[in-house]
This record gives sequence, structure tokens and C-alpha cells, in this order.
Amino acid sequence: MIIKSSTTLRNDYEKISAMAHQSEEPIYIIKNGEGDLVVMSIEAFEKRDDDLRMRSKLVIDETSRQIDSKTLSLDEAMQHLEDKLNANG
Repeated sequence: MIIKSSTTLRNDYEKISAMAHQSEEPIYIIKNGEGDLVVMSIEAFEKRDDDLRMRSKLVIDETSRQIDSKTLSLDEAMQHLEDKLNANG
């Protein structure tokens, strides 16, 4: 976990930006000793967002599978996931 002060963000934006891109992790910004912001690169944010969307789709599919109790072969399941990703992507 990377933690920096708001002063560091204000005085050395380039350093914080480089850290965000290099680490691909969120940087927690504190102000007056308390958490205030989280900064991350756009690439890391989009990857995290994609991961969350995928997990959500998997939860929906798993819930549906449990309700329907229908089983699919691996090929059918992969095609089903690809179709869902393409439809929502």
C-alpha cells in the first residue's frame, strides 16, 4: 500500500503520477493525518473496473446455474461467457 500526503501530491505531482503508472496500484492520499483521496492510473482503474465487471457476471452466471441446475460442457460455458462479454462489452 502506497500512502502519500496531500502536500506531496500538491508539490510533486509528477512523482505521484510516475508512481501510479509504475506500481499500477492505488496511492492513498492523506490530509491532516486522515485518508482523503485515492489516486491511480487510468490503465489500473480500467483494469480494476473490468475485473469487477467480470466478477459480477460470474456471480450472475453462477446464481443462474444454481437456479437452473443446467450443466454445460467447458466449450459451451466458454462460448456462453464470450457471448455475454461481447454483448455487454
